[in-house]
Amino acid sequence: MKNILHASANRLGCYPRLCLLVVLCGIGVSDGRFLDLRDARTMPRGRTGCRPCSKITTQFLEPGHLGRHGYSSAGSEKNGVVYTCEGGFIDIAHVRGAIDRTAFIAAKIFDALKRGETEFSFKLTEPSTYFIQLVPPQDREDLSWKDREGIARDISIRLGQYFAFTACTWHEILTWFGYKSVGFYPEFHSSFSCEDTFSDLLGSSIGAAVLRDGEHEFDEGVTLALDRELEKLGVQTRNTAMGATKSVKGRWFSGGLLFVDTKRRNFDIGLEDGFVTPWIVPDLSVCEGERARSYPIPNPDFLCEYGFSLKFEIEPREWEKGKILRIVYPDVKERRQRLEPAIHFALIMDYIKKDAAGRYGRQVGTP
Repeated sequence: MKNILHASANRLGCYPRLCLLVVLCGIGVSDGRFLDLRDARTMPRGRTGCRPCSKITTQFLEPGHLGRHGYSSAGSEKNGVVYTCEGGFIDIAHVRGAIDRTAFIAAKIFDALKRGETEFSFKLTEPSTYFIQLVPPQDREDLSWKDREGIARDISIRLGQYFAFTACTWHEILTWFGYKSVGFYPEFHSSFSCEDTFSDLLGSSIGAAVLRDGEHEFDEGVTLALDRELEKLGVQTRNTAMGATKSVKGRWFSGGLLFVDTKRRNFDIGLEDGFVTPWIVPDLSVCEGERARSYPIPNPDFLCEYGFSLKFEIEPREWEKGKILRIVYPDVKERRQRLEPAIHFALIMDYIKKDAAGRYGRQVGTP
């Protein structure tokens, strides 16, 4: 099989050589560091998320005291909820999880590209398997090895971010249909809670940035980048986060101590405009005049610049797969065992929104 890094005919209707020159000369390709070999072989560890609510297990964190990030072990890292003026509530465990998924998947892709593999798969903490078909253009011998390696790095990082965010969204979908990560503990009430998707997107964005950072090793780079990004979003004190939570009790959620019912869900995964917009707590005096900062979702359209084509599928292997596949393939004769996020997530989200409106009322998807 021909090595992808040596490969070049255009499959997507672009002009690869012109695009490659624009990319290489215009934005450059970083010499950032991927995960070390040991971590690259280790699936990202799970972390327990935290909803902003009055549940006894909810942890509110003080900015600047989040500890050192740990890919392979928890170390001193702290996880819980913070509040930001432009990003609303943020679940740090979700952020860290998306960061690690981005790095793990990017390492997988880079290794496949170096090996010349056009088809490969990976798994994360859920039973689902992700299948990738990444077909290169042909005949790129006119590019230097440095340029070819730089292209492979850029593709790996950007696809790592895209796949990680998609996988995090898939987790929210699974939990809506009843999937439980740990034993019999229900996760439905945390599915698409107000902070989840933006936290995942923030994490995948930070993960991609850290992989381009050639100055720091991964854990240190994440620690620094996470603090910087939270500062940009206007992170507030622990007391402010707790006060913001109390102000939306009864509207965004009800209950407390041991059981909380999530009454409002943020179903924005970027399908409509390519951005995820966080929910901001209204009338919070310390954030007066601040607006929500929307982040763009990652997508694979950039592959056209390089002449690559992509097929990305998920094969659900959870007990809940039947419910989801029946939505995606209503005709049993055409039913397949895999789905394509770029095509089928919209169908699934339409179903979830209607289901949510039936459970909580039409206002369920609004702050």
